[in-house]
Amino acid sequence: MGFYRKRRHRRRSPARRTLDLLLALAVIGAVAVVVAQVERFAGEEIAGPFRVVDGDTLASGKRRLRLKGIDAPELDQTCGGEGGEYACGQIAAGYLQSLAGQEVRCRTEGVDRYRRELVRCWSGSVDLNRAMVVAGHAVAYGDYEIAEAEARLNRVGLWAGTFTRPADWRAAQGGQQDWRFADLVVEQASAAWVALRAYWKGSQPSN
Repeated sequence: MGFYRKRRHRRRSPARRTLDLLLALAVIGAVAVVVAQVERFAGEEIAGPFRVVDGDTLASGKRRLRLKGIDAPELDQTCGGEGGEYACGQIAAGYLQSLAGQEVRCRTEGVDRYRRELVRCWSGSVDLNRAMVVAGHAVAYGDYEIAEAEARLNRVGLWAGTFTRPADWRAAQGGQQDWRFADLVVEQASAAWVALRAYWKGSQPSN
């Protein structure tokens, strides 16, 4: 019994804790890569044209399609620039309108906690989600971190001045907590479900 008590109370060395953390991160990263690859073949294909609701949301009839992996300023949100405050939310929506002016194709990848469909969209060869972040009219929200780093380095769009991240701005306006973590959990779980469902359907023998 004494032997087991000693083992139970033995603390892991800093090196072991670091190794465990790295292994955990590697596993999480591997799962994310697998899900991302499977998602490429999952979901529904939708063709536009679409109506622009705001900087990260499109509409087709009653359907609301939110661009996955990004977060744009709300329509009534303002940001700071060289000339003072400006309507960055409306500018973001206008920029998305310019990108989505021609026929757009989207692929659904689950839903968010508001039941909006999450999509990745293209106009020709232009990835709309990525283009919004690269131009600085949206920030990364679970994806497109490299595109955000590029926009920040080039000091374009939001990064040319001062701004509050949209999630923080919404929380301040509604007096609610920041839902970023909950959003990402729901979105990734939803995307994984779409991918698994597509895999299951594809593995069933045809009649």
